Amino acid sequence: MVSAHSDLTSSGSELYGVPSGASPAPLPAPSPIPAPRHAASMVPAAPTVVKIVIAGGFAVGKTTFISSISDIDPLSTEAAMTEHSLGVDHAGDAGATKTTTTVAMDFGRIALPGNLWLYLFGTPGQDRFLFMWDDLVRGAIGAVVLVDTERLDQCFPAVDYFETRGIPFVVAVNCFDGVARHRLSDVREALAVPAEVPMVYTDARSRAATKQTLVALVQHAMQRQTA
Repeated sequence: MVSAHSDLTSSGSELYGVPSGASPAPLPAPSPIPAPRHAASMVPAAPTVVKIVIAGGFAVGKTTFISSISDIDPLSTEAAMTEHSLGVDHAGDAGATKTTTTVAMDFGRIALPGNLWLYLFGTPGQDRFLFMWDDLVRGAIGAVVLVDTERLDQCFPAVDYFETRGIPFVVAVNCFDGVARHRLSDVREALAVPAEVPMVYTDARSRAATKQTLVALVQHAMQRQTA
């Protein structure tokens, strides 16, 4: 006589659908959890980048211009001026206090609404670094040419450079002491700047002034694109 306990023991595996004496089938691997439908939108979109060049003669205020408006600590490649620059680099009224000079470029960035970034590249001011300009201006929508009215002769290379290459630019007369010493019409005539090129006053130390200068350039570049 077989006891009820013996019957349950011998047929226990059969209660779970597994024949007596057979190994149980492995459990299926869990299905991967699907990613949320909005996962793609969680990755921030890359910003739209616009490149602008800040150019001009030696000691005209390019590094100061970029520093006054950049949202980040600007990248500067300044080197100490030595006695070898005497008689070669003329800084005008700034010569007494200027102890460094840009030898490669300056770089700053401005973040604007709509995920738009402005990249600002400052050129070196000395003529011996003109060979670098082609690389710095590649891909730029336009340029700001800073002018020191006390040393207009140092501004001609920058004006000629952008004119001959058809790159949109504005001429910004830098008021070092906050006072305009010459009328814009006189500066335009002295530099032989075409009438269609915007010319403005600016102060490289003032964020508000440099902002207005950049706005003037962007508007001019857009007009050139749609013309």
